[in-house]
Amino acid sequence: MGVVVINFKAYREGSGKLAMELAKIADDVASRSDEYIAIAVNSLDLAEIVKEVSIDVFAQHVDAVDFGSHTGRINAEMIKEKGAKGSLINHSERRLKLADIEFIVSKLRSLGLTSIVCTNNVPTTAAASALNPNYVAVEPPELIGTGIPVSKAEPEIVENSVKAAKEVNRNVKVLCGAGITCHEDYVAALDLGAEGVLLASGIVKAKDRKTALEELVGLK
Repeated sequence: MGVVVINFKAYREGSGKLAMELAKIADDVASRSDEYIAIAVNSLDLAEIVKEVSIDVFAQHVDAVDFGSHTGRINAEMIKEKGAKGSLINHSERRLKLADIEFIVSKLRSLGLTSIVCTNNVPTTAAASALNPNYVAVEPPELIGTGIPVSKAEPEIVENSVKAAKEVNRNVKVLCGAGITCHEDYVAALDLGAEGVLLASGIVKAKDRKTALEELVGLK
């Protein structure tokens, strides 16, 4: 069984009513697939979506803070109360300092939540793995949103990231991100040693989102 995590980002197609629609599509496809399918949604949609689907729902970001005078911040306790499974951390569009990544990974672990730390190359993948997250997701930023899969354009990054991560922490799971759009890309990522993929626009912005997800996981 592979892992498919769909990041809705802040796309119009991944917000509000359209986010709920996609969440239900993912829930339906997951019920017919052998793959583990999860979604990462914005904080405003999170609580409502959690109530409507059976698949795991992740936050897209949490801040490295406890409760206190942190106006506008969202901490791990808040997303847990809303039913989130865990959170993405350090996405290329929301980079964090190493100390903040460590704080969030530790906090999520203490709350029984899952952490997915995004990285951009082999050294940062190794460094992130040392923090003992559940997943690291390697995404070269120059390929994000291009439709050019890292598993084809830069396969050595995936292979070497898997090797580096496992050398540091044999329990961490590695996801492949950036440019993943179809079943061929997904299989290629698995063949390179990744446990799955983290993707966004290939599904969220597809003309037929149900068909795109079905094709990705091999139901079409």
